[in-house]
Amino acid sequence: MGKQNAKRRCEWVPQDDPLYQRYHDREWGVPLKSRAKLFEMLLLEGAQAGLSWRTVLHKRENYRRLFADFDPEKVARFTDAKLEKILLDPGIIRNRLKVYGFRKNARAFLRLEEESGDFSKFIWSYVGGKPIQNKWKNLKEVPSETEYARSMSKDLKRRGFTFVGPSICYAFMQACGMVNDHAVYCFCYKQTAAKAERF
Repeated sequence: MGKQNAKRRCEWVPQDDPLYQRYHDREWGVPLKSRAKLFEMLLLEGAQAGLSWRTVLHKRENYRRLFADFDPEKVARFTDAKLEKILLDPGIIRNRLKVYGFRKNARAFLRLEEESGDFSKFIWSYVGGKPIQNKWKNLKEVPSETEYARSMSKDLKRRGFTFVGPSICYAFMQACGMVNDHAVYCFCYKQTAAKAERF
């Protein structure tokens, strides 16, 4: 019984998807400082818009391959011809606005760093530089957006980013550990909280 409870996950994690389970167990909610990883998650959360994270997660390696392993300097220099070629690849979500949005966001990302310094420090400033520890008992309690996410969304849009609505920003915050939204019964909750303490 105890062993089974130790592996109890958030209820939204598919029981039949080992890749998704690994993502939940090892990545989701873990505080991220890495500029490159934050950029990657911002783009992938935007790619998810209107779809499921499961779809994006299973295409992540293809996105990494096609978008220079999410190097913002390289993606910012992609030509229209290169983006059109990427749009032919069945390994990603072939949505023109989203694909072109990757380049737009890379350029906005670099401009932001020129104006405001390190992206990691900028993005973490929305939560005062420290992860927010929530204590949700079930999925129904978890919000789809918060005031923090709405503020982030407004600022990023003003700075030229696209696919950064409040719900996308909140999903980004959850994924990057700016908030600990693991349910309290999930075996990852205490682990993530401990990592947040050391952040």
